Amino acid sequence: MNRREALEAMAALTLTGVAGGAAAAGQDAAAPGPAASPGAKNTLVRTLGRSGEKVSAIGLGGHHIGRPKDPGEGIAIIRSAIDRGITFMDNCWDYHDGESERRMGQALRDGYRQRVFLMTKFDGRTKAATAKQIDESLQRLQTDTIDLMQYHENIRMEDPDRFFAAQGPLEALQEAKTAGKIRYIGFTGHKDPAVHLRMLEVAEAHAFKFDSCQMPLNPMDAHFRSFERQVVPKLVQQGIAVLGMKSMGDGLLLKSGTVTPVECLHYALSLPTSVVITGCESMERLDQAIEAARTFRPLSPAAVAAILAKTRQAALTGQYELFKTSERFDGTARNPQWMG
Repeated sequence: MNRREALEAMAALTLTGVAGGAAAAGQDAAAPGPAASPGAKNTLVRTLGRSGEKVSAIGLGGHHIGRPKDPGEGIAIIRSAIDRGITFMDNCWDYHDGESERRMGQALRDGYRQRVFLMTKFDGRTKAATAKQIDESLQRLQTDTIDLMQYHENIRMEDPDRFFAAQGPLEALQEAKTAGKIRYIGFTGHKDPAVHLRMLEVAEAHAFKFDSCQMPLNPMDAHFRSFERQVVPKLVQQGIAVLGMKSMGDGLLLKSGTVTPVECLHYALSLPTSVVITGCESMERLDQAIEAARTFRPLSPAAVAAILAKTRQAALTGQYELFKTSERFDGTARNPQWMG
């Protein structure tokens, strides 16, 4: 790594507060999470933005729990994760045609629901479609209240306008919140930081502030269409919880041969993230996530610079972040009927 690259890496570090990320996210490794099990009392816990909610710094990805052919395997992964201290549950109305939510609902029986912070997402771009999807998610998840409901795939420049339009999603969300069906509201997206920035601008114009925002955060993102550099600082300023996803890009980053799974998780955890959501389609992957949380210490500036240096060349074209450069991860593009 030459001097210029080192300076660039340090600039990125300063901009997002990587070294102090755990503190910025309200990390409290000693405090118990929501009804944490006795064996999980040392689990890494952080504060969910300005909400004050305490959640596990590692979140369980919803798409991956729908991947095992045997539903029982997915359910077992969820319960094992909770028993080992993971309290933040990710999901979405469209994952595996609702199967991920159904498995989550079954796993959260027998008192498990009270031990987690439950998040899911919707695809509706109208009030009617959003309200319908919220009710369907509640039914599948077998709960009366979803803790965090997020606007899925904010990936088009017009998506923010759709969210705030008359008879749009926000009206359904506000009614659902008043009815006690949901508690907090956020949005997600994986395409381009410009779309996230526009959502924040349109929200400000409507005097609305989101509770959370989910986006790809990994070592390659720092070099290409960077959510870390462009979006995260604004979220921190506004007290909006930063939810990281695609720390390994569904395994794509690992194919570059430049970074390991634990490095990816530790990098994302070192940012001002409230939660880093990771997919665990097997007990082996769950073990990996638990171990990453157990061994985590905020990366030093030198460690961050080293990771950024070795991933830079592979990251520049976006070939390992296909969620940004292709439609491979764009469920609503392939299924426009989901949007209503």
